[in-house]
Parts: sequence; structure tokens; C-alpha cells
Amino acid sequence: MKHLIFLPGASGNTAFWQPLMALLPAGYSMQVIAYPEFGDAPAHPDVADFASLSRHVLGQIEQESIIIAQSMGGIFAVQAALQKPELVKGLVLIATSGGIDLSRFEIGDWRTAYKNQFLNYPDWFTAVQLDYSAQLPEIRQKVLLLWGDADPVSPVAVGQQLNRQFADSSLRIIQGGDHLFAEQHAPQAAAQISEYLQHFAQRAH
Repeated sequence: MKHLIFLPGASGNTAFWQPLMALLPAGYSMQVIAYPEFGDAPAHPDVADFASLSRHVLGQIEQESIIIAQSMGGIFAVQAALQKPELVKGLVLIATSGGIDLSRFEIGDWRTAYKNQFLNYPDWFTAVQLDYSAQLPEIRQKVLLLWGDADPVSPVAVGQQLNRQFADSSLRIIQGGDHLFAEQHAPQAAAQISEYLQHFAQRAH
């Protein structure tokens, strides 16, 4: 498996991935999917709500890949694993909800801060409420869950719940990591992902 797809979080910041990508093993092709109207990405005529954004993102997954997703990007990753299992061979979910109901977890109010910070972004991104809890056990791909132990937005308890629901997953904790640890603690995150990727390299031989 030599193709990696990176999905940003709700900021749509594709540059978020650059420090991590630079530290991953050589030999992988890498694709970062941008979200229309988020970050520097222009609008797209076919994207007007979360459902159409999901279709846009999944439509760009065209070859066998491992998806590495940050925060809200994890929802698209889960959708892709369910809808395109022949192409999505593995998932790395970083500080994400994974599309489960977070109401029972003690999490910070990221939506208010998000709206205040990203004034020109589509407001429907913060309103979506999806719950894939019943479908997560159907995902048979190998899943790596990466969490920071200082993340108020997606605390470790969320990662622990996802770890219980996936059929084949492992949870790794980044000490001192907040919600953006994949960028700010890129060496630690890269080490965990590189170890995960070895599974696919060994399986190919």
C-alpha cells in the first residue's frame, strides 16, 4: 500500500499536514484533499452542504489508499471505509469523533470558537450531527487511533470508545498533545504512523 490520503479538520487547512508528511517513510505517494470554500480552496458548484461535500471528498478516492484524517476529516474517512472498502485499506484517525455521538463526553464547545474564528466559512459544517456507531463494527480495515492527552475538543475517552467499536484497532496516546498535535508534535505522530504502515509493507511481501 503506497498511497496515502490526508483529510484536514474543520479548518480545511491543507498545510496542517506538511510537517507530518515530511517525516513519513519515503516511497509513498501522498494526496491532500481540500474542502471547497474552506481554507484557500475555491468554491465548487457541486458542494453546497455536508452531504455534497462528502460526495466530493469520496469521489477523489480513486485508488487503493490508506486515509489519514484529522478531527472532522475522520467523518469522511469513516464514510469512505464503509462505502469504498475495496479502495480504503486502512485508517489513521487523529483526534476525531469518527462520526459517533459526542453528547455523553465532556468536550469543549469548539463550534462557537470555530464560528468566531472562521467567519466566512459555510455554517452548515458545524451543524451536522452524524452517528455511525452502529456501523463502525462493519469496518474491517486496520485502524490506528491517535489521541493527545491534553485535547479538550476530542478527549482520550472518545478514542477509547472508538477503540472498543472498531473490529481491528489500536489506540496510541501522544503525551502533552492537544487537538493539533499531529502538526505540533509531528515527530511523535509520524513515529506511530510509520509503525502502523509497516503492517502493510510486511503484508505485501
